[in-house]
Amino acid sequence: MSEHRSTSRHRGSRTFLAVGLPVALTTAGLLVNGAGLVPQQASAATAAAAAPAWATATADGFASVDALGQNGTYGGRDGRIVTVRTQADLEKYATAAEPYVIVVAGTITMNPVGKEIKVASDKTIVGSGTSGHIVGGGFFLGQGVHNVIIRNLTIRDAYQGVWNDKEHDFDAVQMDGAHHVWIDHNDLRNMADGLIDVRKDSTYVTVSWNELSQNNKTFGIGWTENVTTDITIHHNWFRETEQRNPSTDNAAHAHLYNNFLEDVAGTGINSSYGNYSRGGTRMVLENSYFQGMKNPVIKDATATLVQRGNVFSGTSGRNESGGTAFDPKAYYAYTLDKAADVPALLRSGTGPRTAIGTTAATAADVTAKAAAATTLTVAKDGTGQYRTVQAAVDAVPANNSSRVVVSIKPGTYRETVKVPSNKPHVTLQGTGGSRKDTVIVYNNAAGTRKPDGSGTYGTSGSATVAVEADDFQARNLTVSNDFDEGANQSLSGHQAVALRTAADKVFLDGVIVEGDQDTLLLDTAAKDRLGRVYVTNSYVVGNVDFVFGRATAVLDRSVITLKKRWDGSSAGYVTAPSTAANRKGILIANSTVNGDVSDRTFYLGRPWHAGGDASLDPQTTVRNTTLSAAIRTTPWTDMSGFSWKDDRFAEYRNTGAGSGSASSNRPHLTDAQAADQEIADWLTDWTPTAS
Repeated sequence: MSEHRSTSRHRGSRTFLAVGLPVALTTAGLLVNGAGLVPQQASAATAAAAAPAWATATADGFASVDALGQNGTYGGRDGRIVTVRTQADLEKYATAAEPYVIVVAGTITMNPVGKEIKVASDKTIVGSGTSGHIVGGGFFLGQGVHNVIIRNLTIRDAYQGVWNDKEHDFDAVQMDGAHHVWIDHNDLRNMADGLIDVRKDSTYVTVSWNELSQNNKTFGIGWTENVTTDITIHHNWFRETEQRNPSTDNAAHAHLYNNFLEDVAGTGINSSYGNYSRGGTRMVLENSYFQGMKNPVIKDATATLVQRGNVFSGTSGRNESGGTAFDPKAYYAYTLDKAADVPALLRSGTGPRTAIGTTAATAADVTAKAAAATTLTVAKDGTGQYRTVQAAVDAVPANNSSRVVVSIKPGTYRETVKVPSNKPHVTLQGTGGSRKDTVIVYNNAAGTRKPDGSGTYGTSGSATVAVEADDFQARNLTVSNDFDEGANQSLSGHQAVALRTAADKVFLDGVIVEGDQDTLLLDTAAKDRLGRVYVTNSYVVGNVDFVFGRATAVLDRSVITLKKRWDGSSAGYVTAPSTAANRKGILIANSTVNGDVSDRTFYLGRPWHAGGDASLDPQTTVRNTTLSAAIRTTPWTDMSGFSWKDDRFAEYRNTGAGSGSASSNRPHLTDAQAADQEIADWLTDWTPTAS
């Protein structure tokens, strides 16, 4: 695209799958090519003839301990799987006496605001992919309720406008006297009171891999004089939360490890304290990372707190420890990650996952897919079936009906690759230990002349990898365009695409896409065709319009890296959408925008009316994302005579030095508008699942 646009877990285990799910989510051997299973479709009730692995997963930490007549925490695995889309159905099954696995397959807005559904024992409540949202309310686990799992949900927005709210006890998850509870891989935010309250001697609780954000009184534990509670809190990201992170009162055993507490400078929420050991609490705090927190670790004179291996960056105030606590390994096995790795690990790994709780397949379905799938191996040294990626793609039968995995051994493959429209269901899979080990790279630019003398490639034709087939996936590899602008100043047309997609249901997971100008072209097969793309756990690198096109595209939990231009200067644009009217454009969510460039030199986007088409309605939304100081204070700009103010450009709850208050030059979504601009609104009936 032209800068001046022309018309042309098992207990103790933390091994991760490609989609960022612990092995515990995909146990029982029900795993195909790194993909967690998904439940059989049900309107309100479905018999679980062969339960998916995520439905039979069990907790780690204290929730895994056999006690009080309960053997670990496994939720509703012995019951039926039901899918719910309404508050009435959710309440019906959550409060039932018999066990259920309850799949929340959409946004449920609670009525009245603040309602907390009273969950009964032996329940798993799990979101379908990233689409399960509970808005304006949450869950309550009362005295004696046990064996409950709450996973993969977004629970949000019961906030009533009073920061230190004393009147509205609206929590995401509250438990009073419950035991054996596992809260895992949720996004909890913006509630009127607590995000999690573990009260009144609730015990044998594990809280893991959650993102907790935008809240005052975040996570409270205690509320009695009894020293009873046993709780494990690990791999949680506390972001922009003021207090109770957590506050732990009279806990017999509190084991906190590998958590990330982050207070981003310059935002409206400032931390007052981080981890707090109160009363008779015995706390062990290991390998956690504290960024910018005030009073990161504090304790009462009567409490004990043992610290080991924690990292403190930019923190201030109290940082305390003292006394002897306990040995967590006397109760359960666990493995620590390095504290230095925690921020990156949790930014990409916390919150709802796409491959958990999705709809479509049973164990029999997946077994059949495994039998039908074909794997083609590529190796430069001749040890595979093919020496080039394109040769393997060429070998895929036309109009194939089942998945073909092109398994690419580590190496640098200097070639162009095209997956034509008549070859759907193709996966390009790097087999190295890192996405950097397998690299597909070429250096065509828009102005590069074709070898046959028939003209130049043009922007779209310059792509190193071009995908025109639906249901394409790529993971664990790098796609690059290394065109040298400095050495080709006489060439007209420096747009150089690394990856072009012009298809529907494109899933990019754990990849690097790098270039300079026009790195990632997210297109559709035609103007009137839908083209959805989901990018997660990935890196996109560039400088000018480097995420662009007319696709309905989501960049989720990824890093967008700003790059200096060929002459060393800093100036550029992240997105250039060319969205058709009444379509969704580009959504950047839960991500980070950074890079080694000068402050206030990059725009978040500008409207590309391809070919001067005034009927287009370009859209970029950037939400819940950390923006570095490189972003301009007026982050949107005009393009080729079209004003960005006539199109759809907005932010919502971004943080970091590059974020800013709402103004006429910096529109922010309202909470109501943001509720209609979630990832599920982009992907609609498609839930990306690794295969």
